[in-house]
Amino acid sequence: MSFDEYLTGERDVDSRSEYAGGEVYAMAGASERHNTIAGDFYARINLHLPEQCRAWQSDMKVVGKTQDQQPFSYYPDIMAACEDDLLPH
Repeated sequence: MSFDEYLTGERDVDSRSEYAGGEVYAMAGASERHNTIAGDFYARINLHLPEQCRAWQSDMKVVGKTQDQQPFSYYPDIMAACEDDLLPH
């Protein structure tokens, strides 16, 4: 599946999936323990970020390319960024 097909398909469904190496992977739900640990990390990270930076939890998609220019898309448990969103998905 192409990356563009993945992005189009993901907009048309309620579930989330990740894309890597031309493959789409369905995401499983997280346990209460997993969410508690991720939430604790988020709170600690968020307290130490500079004012121009932001942190997000689980529902923010990260889109990028590998060193060999292969596209990928993930939903990390926590992410932080200090630049404007370049590719809104």
